[in-house]
Amino acid sequence: MFLRYLILCSLIFSSILLFGQTGSVRGFVYDNDNGEPIIFTNVYLKGTSYGASTDVNGYYAITKVPTGNYTLTVTYLGFDTFEFPIALKKNQIITKKLSLVKSSIKLDVVEVSAAKQAARTEIQTSVIKITPKQIKQIPTVGGEAD
Repeated sequence: MFLRYLILCSLIFSSILLFGQTGSVRGFVYDNDNGEPIIFTNVYLKGTSYGASTDVNGYYAITKVPTGNYTLTVTYLGFDTFEFPIALKKNQIITKKLSLVKSSIKLDVVEVSAAKQAARTEIQTSVIKITPKQIKQIPTVGGEAD
């Protein structure tokens, strides 16, 4: 009975010690051009499952992170990815104000057409498509071409 009590006490004590071995990272994310907060930006520690999204004020908070060295990564569509190395110590709170630069990648125009897909899925017996230009070229007698 004493052995069980001793094991239980040691488990509780070790869990309290492990709980205190964490820190947190928090701060704000802004647009570098105009200083406006960027909402719903992904802020995470690269290679881990720790992360958060910014709120309407650009604020993020990643809590209960084990101590160690990490790379703070910020990603948002239309902006360049920002990476910053951090070293998190026991009970430390790191506050970072980050600014993102708009991305300089420009994509070409993409044209989407469903004409070939419609030809594969629809069976049209005795159907001929005629353009208005072709209709004007049809010879007519005493009236307009239909």
